[in-house]
Amino acid sequence: MGLFTRRSQDTTTATATGAVAALAVDPALAALTGDYVIDAAHSSIGFTVRHAMVTNVRGSFGDHEGALHLDGSDPSRSTAVIDVRIASVDTGIADRDGHLRGPDFFDAEAFPLMTFRSTGASRLGGDAYRISGDLTIKDVTRPLSIDLEFSGSATDVYGNERVGFEGSAEILRSDWGLTWNAALEAGGVMVSDKVKLTFDISAVKQA
Repeated sequence: MGLFTRRSQDTTTATATGAVAALAVDPALAALTGDYVIDAAHSSIGFTVRHAMVTNVRGSFGDHEGALHLDGSDPSRSTAVIDVRIASVDTGIADRDGHLRGPDFFDAEAFPLMTFRSTGASRLGGDAYRISGDLTIKDVTRPLSIDLEFSGSATDVYGNERVGFEGSAEILRSDWGLTWNAALEAGGVMVSDKVKLTFDISAVKQA
């Protein structure tokens, strides 16, 4: 079932295409139309980065919030907004987390939020999609594309309508001004420039 589809830009067939699309709308998909709030208690936003050239360090941001607007009849109109509180970074080691919050990295006191604002979406095939938008870290805003899989919809035991997504993206942290590093005696650096971001989202439909 597709959530994000590309609207036809062929003006010579726009009317015919629109008529066919209207007839082909999946009722189950159309029923998902509405506003959703990300359930932070059942969602995670994380990252993985190479450390000392030999292993991966994983972490997450425990304090985040966001909203989705899904349009099941015209999924290209769907949008996403996510705010992440930098001070909530957690890698399991307090000293490392403190370093990440400090001016060498995120400078959480001066720049408390990391934000994402979607600008577009496209279907890759099946339940796979790509969401494009603007990612802001510190005082730098750059485009980011997130590959997503729509994992389905359900009504939970409390009667809430939920939708789920899993996604990932890779960035170069230096593109957002996160350039701190330390050289290793044997060559290479302490922290890789490439960072993998992961998103596991459960969102609840609003009345």
